[in-house]
Amino acid sequence: MNRTKIKRRVGKYEVGRTIGEGTFAKVKFARNSETGENVAIKILDKDKVLKHKMAEQIKREIATMKLIRHPHVVQLYEVMGSKTKIFIVLEFVTGGELFDKIVNHGRMREEEARKYFQQLIHTVDYCHSRGVYHRDLKPENLLLDASGDLKVSDFGLSALSQQVRDDGLLHTTCGTPNYVAPEVLNDRGYDGATADLWSCGVILFVLLAGYLPFDDSNLMNLYNKISAAEFTCPPWISFGAMKLITRILDPNPTTRITVAEILEDEWFKKDYKPPVFDEIEDANLDDVEAVFKDSEEYHVTEKREDQPTSMNAFELISMSQGLNLGNLFDEQGFKRETRFTSKCPANEIISKIEEAAKPLGFDVSKKNYKMRLQNLKAGRKGNLNVATEVFQVAPSLHMVEVRKAKGDTLEFHKFYKNLSTCLNEVVWKTEQDMEEKK
Repeated sequence: MNRTKIKRRVGKYEVGRTIGEGTFAKVKFARNSETGENVAIKILDKDKVLKHKMAEQIKREIATMKLIRHPHVVQLYEVMGSKTKIFIVLEFVTGGELFDKIVNHGRMREEEARKYFQQLIHTVDYCHSRGVYHRDLKPENLLLDASGDLKVSDFGLSALSQQVRDDGLLHTTCGTPNYVAPEVLNDRGYDGATADLWSCGVILFVLLAGYLPFDDSNLMNLYNKISAAEFTCPPWISFGAMKLITRILDPNPTTRITVAEILEDEWFKKDYKPPVFDEIEDANLDDVEAVFKDSEEYHVTEKREDQPTSMNAFELISMSQGLNLGNLFDEQGFKRETRFTSKCPANEIISKIEEAAKPLGFDVSKKNYKMRLQNLKAGRKGNLNVATEVFQVAPSLHMVEVRKAKGDTLEFHKFYKNLSTCLNEVVWKTEQDMEEKK
């Protein structure tokens, strides 16, 4: 039997593949070796945090997040630090993104959209009442758990994308402009609560319409549409829902509907059952303090090995929705990543991907069994960046993950369709595939 070699270990956690990337952080899949529980670990670079003078704010926000225990918020379990990194250990959510449902099945029925919106508003209200604002609510942050209920990620970690100036208001715009409130785009300083509500309004529109209320390939036109709240509701949206969306997407934050008013809205109240849960009175914040005390005794140990990461059974099971050994690319619930299996040696797979990517206009950089492909030509959202990694499933079987790191999702889809035709001979075919080709 092939002994599984763990590529990286942080304290008691076995660390696996990358499942998300941001400006300041990478998110990796991991497993608690003591309990067997799957978790997600957000890894921050200490130097970047200190350079941007964000240490105090991140420390405060992590401490606040430890005090939030809500059924629709991704839970923060603990925080650890090494000499160069900060590790935030989070609940691992298995049901994919809420918006994948729209990508795969189109717009939602009103009852279903209302259920998710009710869960979102209850979550936002609960966090706001504890002084925690999201400030970057967008599709990537709306996940689903195994029961199909909403889980909002990155609540309270807004320091990673926002700054407070001397006026006490928040400044800087980042993230997805389509979901951002006009006052945030205008950078006149804004209130976190009313800005979060605007994003909730955009999300409700998308759930019901199946497309964005404000969209334009020209960024200036997009900003103008958002600032004027220039949108039209499609005819299938009911009058009650339309009235509520219009009151949320009010470009003036002082007259925009409040959470208290939403909770009284007739359309919102239908079949509303707020979740019942136990709140925590007190949380241990020792680990948060320890991370920012730069002393050896508090550092967690990191171990690495240089070879294709072995795919342990627990990782394979957690990915089973997206892993179909027979198909080259399975789009079932994955918009920004896809994977295939191969019986070729790891080095050969790497060479074949490189051979296929270069004629498509990509610059290739390699490190161990990972590759970064960057399109030299800028697309709709800058240069498309694709990350690939080869994992060992068994001695003679590898799994290759192809993931969009930056750029436009549609351009990524186009890219991997081209790539797939070039990699035909590398991909492992099952007997069923052979039968289908006949």
